[in-house]
Amino acid sequence: MNLSEKQLEVISRAAAQAAFEHLEEERKKHEKQKHDRRLRNIKLLLRNYRAFVVHCADIKLEINELNAKLELDELDTDEFAVMSILKSKKRTLAMVKYINKTLEVYKLISEKSDDTEEARRYQVIHDMYISDLKNTVKEISERHSVHSRTIYKDVDKACETLVVLMFGVDGIRFK
Repeated sequence: MNLSEKQLEVISRAAAQAAFEHLEEERKKHEKQKHDRRLRNIKLLLRNYRAFVVHCADIKLEINELNAKLELDELDTDEFAVMSILKSKKRTLAMVKYINKTLEVYKLISEKSDDTEEARRYQVIHDMYISDLKNTVKEISERHSVHSRTIYKDVDKACETLVVLMFGVDGIRFK
């Protein structure tokens, strides 16, 4: 079967267009997954925030002790393992400090906003994840006189704002 040059050109254009569309679709899917992963990471950080704070309460002392023992070579364990623990503790401490600063910025933004929902969103995040007293969704919804589903929506909206505050322009999903 012989194809004319015009037919080959039409077939090649159609194949190139299909390949381009497929690649564009894959790129969009990858960007959405990246954004969704960041959003899940924010929620994961918030869910574990109290544990991180407790862990960091005396982490500076632990880091100093481990550094001193490394200098004195008092440890019978593998130095690499100790260095790995030190690195993990330092990263946790840095992350808690970063989360705290981000939450301070979010609090300022929500307080200065004319939108009462924005202020409520910060308060919901604070009550659910940050405050010393752990509140249930029902307690928070009653406090703010909204339906419990609204609390979950507030958390989602607040996390979208926090993604941008934490990841900058990489946290934005362009449509």
